[in-house]
Amino acid sequence: MKKMKMHSPNLTDENILKIRELFPGCVTEAEDQNGKLRLAVDFDQLRQELSDHIIEGPQERYHLNWPGKREALVTANAPIAKTLRPVREESVDFDTTKNLFIEGDNLEALKLLQETYLGKVKMIYIDPPYNTGNDFVYEDDYSKNTAEFLKRSNQKDEFGNKLVANSESNGRFHSDWLDMIYPRLRLARNLLDDDGVLVASIDENEIVNLRKVLDEVFGAGNLLFQITLLCNPKGRSQDKFVANCHEYIVGYSKIQLNKGDLNIPKDDEEIAKNYKLKDKRGRYRELELRNTHREFGKHNRKNLYYPFYVDRDGSVFLDEANGRKTVYPNWDDGFEGCWTWGVDKARNQIDELVAKEVKGNWKVYRKNYAKGDDGEATKQVKSIWTEKCFHTEKGQSAFNELFDTKEKIFQSPKSVDTIKQLLLMASEKSSIILDFFAGSGTTAHAVLSQNASEGGNRKFILVQIDESTASDSEANKAGYPTVAEICKERIRRAGQKVLEGECHPDWNKDVGFRVLKIDTSNMADVYYTPNAVDQKDLLASVENIKPGRDNPEDLLFQVLLDWGVDLTLPIEKRDIQGKSVFLVNEEPYDLIACFDKGVTEGLVKELASHQPMRMVFRDNGFASDAVKINVEQIFRQLSPATDVKSI
Repeated sequence: MKKMKMHSPNLTDENILKIRELFPGCVTEAEDQNGKLRLAVDFDQLRQELSDHIIEGPQERYHLNWPGKREALVTANAPIAKTLRPVREESVDFDTTKNLFIEGDNLEALKLLQETYLGKVKMIYIDPPYNTGNDFVYEDDYSKNTAEFLKRSNQKDEFGNKLVANSESNGRFHSDWLDMIYPRLRLARNLLDDDGVLVASIDENEIVNLRKVLDEVFGAGNLLFQITLLCNPKGRSQDKFVANCHEYIVGYSKIQLNKGDLNIPKDDEEIAKNYKLKDKRGRYRELELRNTHREFGKHNRKNLYYPFYVDRDGSVFLDEANGRKTVYPNWDDGFEGCWTWGVDKARNQIDELVAKEVKGNWKVYRKNYAKGDDGEATKQVKSIWTEKCFHTEKGQSAFNELFDTKEKIFQSPKSVDTIKQLLLMASEKSSIILDFFAGSGTTAHAVLSQNASEGGNRKFILVQIDESTASDSEANKAGYPTVAEICKERIRRAGQKVLEGECHPDWNKDVGFRVLKIDTSNMADVYYTPNAVDQKDLLASVENIKPGRDNPEDLLFQVLLDWGVDLTLPIEKRDIQGKSVFLVNEEPYDLIACFDKGVTEGLVKELASHQPMRMVFRDNGFASDAVKINVEQIFRQLSPATDVKSI
């Protein structure tokens, strides 16, 4: 029976296999530092494959580099033997919710989510440390050599990543920040759907470096926007030279999107105000068909310079006739301009054109309808956001109102309306939204609020490290020892407030979340190093599971992670033939798990009769060796499609 690997995927090995598929001659076998053969890339040969001329040595090229970049790449790709442990008592509606809150280092969280959420996330929003010199960055503690790093990445020791102040006097001020953000962005991209979008808030300290990193990870051609957000109209008085009032929101897509993909709906008030005319097709406004930019005209757009012919009633034609006026796109001073439509488009949409006499001259206008051909009224978002609802003080007041306090338990949370606007731009009603720098939980608050208002069923995944609050801080005084505790409490309070307001009838009212905490693997070291088992161990029953980690729900969630099963599926615990059995999702079940000992052949047959997609047992959980040997044969007869494994 196959054993589960019980650690995150090794992305280096997967990348090598992808290269071998494209360039078989560039992947060979080589000895590692332990003398074992493994696949390796012949980089000289690969460089030659990707060039149309002979490659002799290092080539100059435009790229971003910094001390530690290679170590950061190793960090992104190396597997970890960690798990997510469910915490029911801190969760809300654990059994029914589709939302997740993951507590722990977001680098580890992103690795653990690679199997389950690969290509499934529609929108990622992050508000990472801005690297101001006063905030914190994650110190991933790179090892000095690959062997030590791989040992750490497999979590053979108990050291964890730390948050440290990154002062401007640090010689690696920007490098440390890049070390932190680079591997996280690489892993995050894997989780995005093909048309998924990553959005990041940042200020002037790292906007340049963030753009360069995102250009490398996503491709410069996939930049969607760089929005300037007026977040603090009063300005920051502590700044050295000018009081900054703004920050940036940068968006990248996984693949190139189409024009209009980020449009947001127009509200009824806006339509009534700006689209005052109406015909059988709907509300519209009139926009001049002549190009209003004088840099374009007959001199450089000859194909857009042609005549229309108009009747006295304002009807527009492309054919000349008696009594019709000839109208060219000329300006009042005689400048020969041009139209914004070509002749073919004008002919196909001639019924959308009207003419009016203005100060003795005829002008042609096009009907700009509030709703498009799909019946949706949408608009492009502007690149500068100045509205008060987006200001940081609005985010602070919304947070303080939830916590019924005037004290700053959390400093400068983002405005809920800012995230809601981004949700409208980059997500759909049933999308998965990920925020792996969760902070105070504004993203979850925005998702719940937006779902309630429009009947959406977006699901959120939030990740927040258990960063300690300062002992003399208002947060600590209020009883919140970590930022993660603040975040969880905000989601609870936000959910209740949203339920108390007006709710769309189509909303499922899911305001819950499953709390999962990152921890070391439930599996003992012997599980990952079976070759290290000596003769005296073989004489006894080798236990794969660590002492004190027998909680079956802990084991279940590590199996879900390893198998890539949705972590929010309903879970039923049932007693079958005296053994505890977990049934995941509805029949036919996605997974059945039994971690009890003493499993009999009769129980195996009954579980096989349900024909689950997956079945997992404890490796030493069978009543006898004979039962263990017969398991695969029983499933082959009763449920041949079931994937059967053990831990």
